[in-house]
Amino acid sequence: MTDGHLRIGEMAEQLGVSTRTLRYYEEIGLLRPAAYSKGGTRRYSEDDRARIHRIRELQAIMGFNLEEIREILNSDDRLAELRSEYDSTASRKRQAAIIIEASKLNARTQEQVLAKVAVLQAFQTELEAKSKRHHEVAQELGIDLDAEVRSSADH
Repeated sequence: MTDGHLRIGEMAEQLGVSTRTLRYYEEIGLLRPAAYSKGGTRRYSEDDRARIHRIRELQAIMGFNLEEIREILNSDDRLAELRSEYDSTASRKRQAAIIIEASKLNARTQEQVLAKVAVLQAFQTELEAKSKRHHEVAQELGIDLDAEVRSSADH
């Protein structure tokens, strides 16, 4: 580590990603290393670590693709800029405009999340229907399906 920044290999190892992944995130505009050494080596900060973690979380947990993630991160970045400007401006008119813009950005991200939730809910509904059908067939066959499933889970 140099000047409190991690090299690309160190950051990749700590976060369980490849250096190629970090370079790709930079290439497509999701990530900009905090600094570069005189020799051009990437240097990553704690803020970079948080951003990489956010990218991975949006991919793995929320199932967003990289374009959706870019939109969310751009929104996050703009919201941070707006917060800073809001705190530094004395103009009530500008503060009102900032709140309106921030609210629109937040609403867009909420729409994206709700769309993902709807897809997940549809999948859950499909799985519940299959489970109901399995139980009906098992009952016709005289099988206590819940007991069988619990038994196999115990082994």
